[in-house]
Amino acid sequence: MSTMLLSIKPKYAKIILEGKKQYEFRKSKPKSEVDRIIFYASSPQKQVVGEAAIERIIEGTPKDIWEIAKTAAGITKKIYYSYYEGKDKAIAYKLKDVIIYETPKALSDYGISQAPQSFIYLD
Repeated sequence: MSTMLLSIKPKYAKIILEGKKQYEFRKSKPKSEVDRIIFYASSPQKQVVGEAAIERIIEGTPKDIWEIAKTAAGITKKIYYSYYEGKDKAIAYKLKDVIIYETPKALSDYGISQAPQSFIYLD
């Protein structure tokens, strides 16, 4: 199992860390088995703000995934469907054991010089 560092908009990082968004949605699944996500709040914040364990990874159509995740999606149905527009597959990471870093970290703390476009493996 491995850990990935995920770039995420600061507003979504915030609601994940507050426990209001229990799913992280993506368009593709990592090739390696991942059991932990470290959240990098992208510009303008540019800090590593917390992490979570992955309870499970769900794959399906955007419609199927929305039906499973909608009560804890942390985003509106409109935002969700616009993200998956033209796609027939959706990935949702069900998050658990969220940890907020009291002091946000820099990418350099992980030996990373540039923010990943989507994600990078850490181990």
